[in-house]
Amino acid sequence: MPLSDLIKLILLAAIWGGSFIFMRVAVPELGVVVTASLRVTIAGLALLGFVRLQSVPMLWRENVKSYAIVGFFSAAFPFSCFSYASQFLPTAYSAVLNATAPLFGALFSIVWLADRLTMRKLTGLLLGIIGVAVLVGAGALDLNPQTLSGALACLAAAASYAISSILMKKMGQNKTATNAASTGIHPYAMACGSMLLGGLMLAPAVPFSLPHQIPSVTAIVCMLSLALLATGVAQAIFIPLISRIGPTKAMTVTFLIPMFSMLWGYLFLHESVSTSTIAGTAIVLSAMGLILHSPASTKT
Repeated sequence: MPLSDLIKLILLAAIWGGSFIFMRVAVPELGVVVTASLRVTIAGLALLGFVRLQSVPMLWRENVKSYAIVGFFSAAFPFSCFSYASQFLPTAYSAVLNATAPLFGALFSIVWLADRLTMRKLTGLLLGIIGVAVLVGAGALDLNPQTLSGALACLAAAASYAISSILMKKMGQNKTATNAASTGIHPYAMACGSMLLGGLMLAPAVPFSLPHQIPSVTAIVCMLSLALLATGVAQAIFIPLISRIGPTKAMTVTFLIPMFSMLWGYLFLHESVSTSTIAGTAIVLSAMGLILHSPASTKT
C-alpha cells in the first residue's frame, strides 16, 4: 500500500474516532432521526459544492439508482443505527462493534467479487477484532435489552457499511467492463450523490421526530462537526480509497477507530488509559500489518 493511502487510513480513523463522541452529545438533544438526517443532508450539500468546484459531473439520470442504493447502505441505514446505539452504548463499544465491518466485507467479497480469502487475511481480520475487544476491555458492559439492541444495531450498521463498499466496487467494475471509454462513477460524485439520496430517504420521518426543546450550542456544534468533518470530508477521502486499495483493506480503518476514540476521551474528557489499551493497540497494529501486506486478491 502506498504511504499516502496509509496516511489517509490513519486520518480517517482519527476523524471517525471523534464521530462517536459527537453522536453521544448530539443524539440526546436532537434525537436519533434528526441527528442521522441532518448528518447526511448537510454532508451531501457540502459535497455538492465541492464537486461543482472540482467540475465533477454528477450525471443524475444515469447514476441516480446507484446513488440511492449506496446512499441507503452507506448512510441512511447505518447512521440511523449508530445514532440509536449511542443512547445505550459507550463510544468505545460502538467503535469495537464497528470494527467487525472488515470481516463482513471480506466475507461479502467472496460472494460478490469472487475474492479469495487467504489464511493470512482471515487471521488478520480475526486478530483485529480480538485487538479492539482487548482495547476497550470487552465484557465489562452490563447486558440488558437496551444494550443488546444497541449492539445489534451496531452490527447491522457494520454489515451495511461492508455491503456499501462492495456495491461501490462492483458498480465501478461493471460499468468499466461494459464501456471501455468509461471509468465508472467518479468517487466524488458517488460520495455526494449517495449522501443526498440518503438524506432524502430520512427526510419524511423528520417532522415526526423533532426535539421538544431547542438544542444547546454544544449539541449543534457537535452535529455540524459530525456532518461536515466526520461525514462530508471523510466520505470524500474514503470512497476514492476503496477504488484504489479495495473494500477489505479500506475498511481496516475501523480497527484503528477505537484507539482514537479513547485517545480523544483521554485528551478532552480526562478518561484513564488502562493496560488493555496498550495491549489492544499492539494487537490491532499486528492485524493491520497482516491485512495490508497480504497478497492481492485474485478472481476465481
